[in-house]
Amino acid sequence: MLRLEHISKIYPTGEVLKDINWEVKVGDRVGLVGVNGAGKSTQLKIITGKIEPTSGEVIRPASLHISYLNQEFDVDPCRTIKEELWTVFKEANKVQLSLVEVQHQMETAPPEELDKLINKLDKLQRQFEALDGYGLEARIGKILPEIGFEPEDGDRLVSAFSGGWQMRISLAKILLQEPDLLLLDEPTNHLDLETIEWLENYLKGLNTPMVIVSHDREFLDRLCTQIVETERGVSTTYLGNYSAYLQQKAEKQTAQLSAYERQQKELEKQQAFVDKFRASATRSTQAKSREKQLEKIERVEAPTVGVKTLQFRFPPAPRSGREVVEIKNLTHIYDEKILFLGANLLIERGDRIAFVAPNGAGKSTLLRLIMGMEQPTEGVVKLGQHNVIPGYFEQNQAEALDLEKTVMETIHDEVPDWKNEDVRTLLGRFLFSGDTVFKKVAALSGGEKARLALAKMLLRPANLLILDEPTNHLDIPAKEMLEEALQDYDGTAIIVSHDRYFISQVANKIVEIRDGEFRVYLGDYHYYLEKIAEEKEQARLAAIAAEKAAKKAAKAAKATGKNK
Repeated sequence: MLRLEHISKIYPTGEVLKDINWEVKVGDRVGLVGVNGAGKSTQLKIITGKIEPTSGEVIRPASLHISYLNQEFDVDPCRTIKEELWTVFKEANKVQLSLVEVQHQMETAPPEELDKLINKLDKLQRQFEALDGYGLEARIGKILPEIGFEPEDGDRLVSAFSGGWQMRISLAKILLQEPDLLLLDEPTNHLDLETIEWLENYLKGLNTPMVIVSHDREFLDRLCTQIVETERGVSTTYLGNYSAYLQQKAEKQTAQLSAYERQQKELEKQQAFVDKFRASATRSTQAKSREKQLEKIERVEAPTVGVKTLQFRFPPAPRSGREVVEIKNLTHIYDEKILFLGANLLIERGDRIAFVAPNGAGKSTLLRLIMGMEQPTEGVVKLGQHNVIPGYFEQNQAEALDLEKTVMETIHDEVPDWKNEDVRTLLGRFLFSGDTVFKKVAALSGGEKARLALAKMLLRPANLLILDEPTNHLDIPAKEMLEEALQDYDGTAIIVSHDRYFISQVANKIVEIRDGEFRVYLGDYHYYLEKIAEEKEQARLAAIAAEKAAKKAAKAAKATGKNK
């Protein structure tokens, strides 16, 4: 269907892609992985023709129809959903809008204009039919319930729906084009857990081949049939999902290291023989022969060390009291919406709690309440009385950091007694080196801002980490390092994240915000999923029992009426 052969891409700033070779066949769901800056999005743009490769070629049928869902959803908030979906069919949409306009003109037109408008209407209707306009209208009506909308939602404005629902509209626009290949660039960014799971299940049900760029490891695990890794500009293909890729890569590196070490041992042995007998009167010929053989041997390369990623550990946490955060009878109203209603929760020393809920349920607001940045409408939210020292990682780093400061100043101003060398050493651990330490924060990428904010957190020892979407903009190796740091952390952590894999690695308790209350699950994320599944099954069985009881009662009432 599509194949990339020996693709390279060189920018003025350097070589991004060196030798890219992979393909997409019918039925494939390919996951593109690699660190930030490895060239994943560049490959998607080369496939779509938005940029040209420096060398190599993309082999594809001329008729191949490719659709691209990027990170910014292409929707107009001032249109209704149906109007937005109609924009996919440009010519038919233009005719349809003209039809509506002519119909409006006929309502108020004087008699002498009516015949002219009727002829125009007839002509437009024939055009609309020729473009299969009524068939397209039926397709739009059919896709709305498929992506979770009610039929009446079609006449509501796009602006009335959250980002997750707007993503569904963007996806519907793409699917209405009936693509042969679907490209998805970070499709789960900023979506809540419920919407991510919906998207997974929906994509699984499509027959369309797809290429997915994502740092969401759970998403890649559940969807992909193969993984293409880009490392140092070179691609390697692994069959299976993300977990299979990790296993195969580890096995490949182990086998390569073993072969490398065996060969090095043999080469050293042969070289020692050559060195010993090169000058020997009786064995020099043999030594020279072996030396020539050594020159011809194809060397096994040492396995490449993993790409450079950030390295850090949280400072040792000063010991706090047992009670770290107390929430009693919390009621909080935000923008006229009741987020919490008489909610209670006690967070204790050593808890690593992940809060889960749909977007808009109040997760970030709760963290601000704990930090004292907002006051509850009613009730109490307070830190424990004994030596609780919080450290707060805000979700939007652009607001949390001073954009006018340089990277160096951001750290130095927090610890003015540090030497420049000490500041640069810390920044080096977070991949800021050379002249990058003099860049202004405003010029940093989202990932760089996230790394700088994490570096700031190391400057003040804390025993309560409050982390709001800490993995946003981080690539997979950086996420793994943060996971290890949290696993080793001996304080208390409160985490809000939509990254299910991350939650499963770091949380020992899950707290779901549901109906304004806190529902506590005393286990990790997989335990939480099991319990949720049990609750749903119990609710289903209870509904069946209630329906049977209602039918039985109705039947009994009917029989009683007959007897009377």
